Amino acid sequence: MSEQPSSSDPSDHPTGDAFDASDDFDGIVDAETERDPDLAVIEAGSRTLRAQSGPPQGDPVPARPTDPEVDAALREVEQELSTRWGETKLEPSVRRIAALMDVLGDPQRAYPSVHITGTNGKTSTARMIEALLGAFDLRTGRYTSPHVQMITERISLDGAPISAERFVETYRDVQPYLDLVDGGQEHRLSFFEVLTAMAYAAFADAPVDAAVVEVGMGGTWDATNVIDASVAVVTPISLDHTDRLGGTPAEIAGEKAGVIKEGATVILAQQPVDAAQVLLKKAVDVDATVAREGMEFGVVAREVAVGGQLLTLRGLGGEYDGVFLPLYGAHQAHNAAVALAAVEAFFGIGAQQARPLDLDTVRRAFASVASPGRLEVVRRSPTVVLDAAHNPAGARAAAEGVQEAFGFSRLIGVVGASADKDVRGVLEAFEPIFAEVVVTANSTPRAMDPDALAAVAVEVFGEDRVVVEPRLDDALEAAITLAEEEGEFAGAGVLVTGSVITVGEARLLLRKG
Repeated sequence: MSEQPSSSDPSDHPTGDAFDASDDFDGIVDAETERDPDLAVIEAGSRTLRAQSGPPQGDPVPARPTDPEVDAALREVEQELSTRWGETKLEPSVRRIAALMDVLGDPQRAYPSVHITGTNGKTSTARMIEALLGAFDLRTGRYTSPHVQMITERISLDGAPISAERFVETYRDVQPYLDLVDGGQEHRLSFFEVLTAMAYAAFADAPVDAAVVEVGMGGTWDATNVIDASVAVVTPISLDHTDRLGGTPAEIAGEKAGVIKEGATVILAQQPVDAAQVLLKKAVDVDATVAREGMEFGVVAREVAVGGQLLTLRGLGGEYDGVFLPLYGAHQAHNAAVALAAVEAFFGIGAQQARPLDLDTVRRAFASVASPGRLEVVRRSPTVVLDAAHNPAGARAAAEGVQEAFGFSRLIGVVGASADKDVRGVLEAFEPIFAEVVVTANSTPRAMDPDALAAVAVEVFGEDRVVVEPRLDDALEAAITLAEEEGEFAGAGVLVTGSVITVGEARLLLRKG
């Protein structure tokens, strides 16, 4: 690992127990305890602000390669990966990925890791952790899923997706070993298992000082769980993938608790009570140290600001004020508190020392964060916002965030969902804020048929508020036309949501337009 900053060097600071909440922190405890644990968001209150800043300068999402040869090589790799099991077809085991890691020389053991599970907020939290570690002069690798537009987004080095050339090179490097492992297993390695191996190999080759790894699904048998992370993060748990993970928060937590390893530090976002009990029991069983949002760390204060929000965060080592986060929604403030605590734990704050990280560095890191497809503004006049919410808890958080940050006089929804999701729950979460909803479909086989989605939408919204447009481009045009009916300065907007895939395709269409 490269040299850590002086503010996090245990030898420079007195030891102390950062997990003892101070008297000044009582307000956080009260606020966190009173929150709805299923949402893990603060009530937004009555403040609204129509955001004036445009989309961030520069796109954090890579485009297709402009070099025809590179693009052809990437498409060939994508085609080969597509012949493997998709991300929705799983066999609950880490046998295949463990076998692959073994023949690759266990690259995942070449660096310390932060492992992130949970239901909502994983990718945004991973991006924040990555930004903080990078700001403290550590070389980082980040592995997240799914991608918004380009498969190369999933593997990042130094805060940016790897190039198409490097992605292809990494795949070709591991390809001979894929064939070797495939031949010795009942089932071939899956799409996600291969990508996970590529990420771990790329991080070792870089090499990185720290890896930030998001699980694909669950935890115990997720392909990423061949790492032995010193810091495990659990973002808010709610119902999703119930056919795979269980039908209650407690059952889902049982699967996700698999990322908690012996002697690790566990950073817990606010959880439903039954989920928290499962996670805490696992931590006790493996002698892990626990830091809980609302007890040992949390959001002290937040206010809406142009282009995001201004936060005061309580970390494991002290208070951090004047932190600007260029993301919308109270849920993102809580993701920031979780990310900060995770990075403090990574540096030993709370276990070996009590002094906080350098405040200016923390501020600079958070101010640089982007999270594409998470309440992201991609167009003005009318304003079009994208959010990848695909389960009821995520939809409720997005709805509150939109109401708080934008103050739309009228909001049109564009919803394209996957057939295996709780689409009724998602639609019900958005019903109070959508004047009308345009239902559509993305281009993948998993997409719910627009007519079937419309039937559910009519039950939730009423027939007069539902428009059906099977093609996404037509749906976007219809929604923008509806928003423009109020006139240029009337304050109407459009929210595109329901699926990461829908948001990614809409993002590509709108940013090219």
